[in-house]
Amino acid sequence: MTRNTLKPAARTTVVHTSTPSSLSETTRERIVAELNDRLADATDLHSQAKVAHWNVKGPQFAALHPLFESFAVALAGWIDELAERAVILGGTAYGTVRHAARASRIAEYPCEVTRDLEHVELLVARFDTFAEGLRASRGLAEEFGDIDTADLLTAMLQQHEKHGWFLRATLGV
Repeated sequence: MTRNTLKPAARTTVVHTSTPSSLSETTRERIVAELNDRLADATDLHSQAKVAHWNVKGPQFAALHPLFESFAVALAGWIDELAERAVILGGTAYGTVRHAARASRIAEYPCEVTRDLEHVELLVARFDTFAEGLRASRGLAEEFGDIDTADLLTAMLQQHEKHGWFLRATLGV
């Protein structure tokens, strides 16, 4: 899997002083950077779920086409939550597709794939990478005492793991 990383200077997060959060500026900067990392991953994964949705063909088309769309819809909602949490903490949400392309840890999706179960296998691997990032970010939020961000990431992870289970069950594993 190819991992894209931003140069440290590009990860510098401006944190404004006007925020309802009582967390220190240093803590907020670190958590906003994590939220932007997850935002990049979620934006990338959303687009990959849409590619699978658009291009799936095969005997399981009727089941997978709407399933992949439901994943994309759920991710779109979480993208908004991640971005808004970053701004609530006084930061800036970096949510453009170009930023996601540079910053995402999710492996590139081979757009030429059409077979139903091949899409499922590809999404399982990408869902696992996303879950790994969510767990790491949740751990950091807990470590810094940001229970609200930890709760957000826990809710995301719970839904995301359920979606991963749907994919694995489709493969019979």
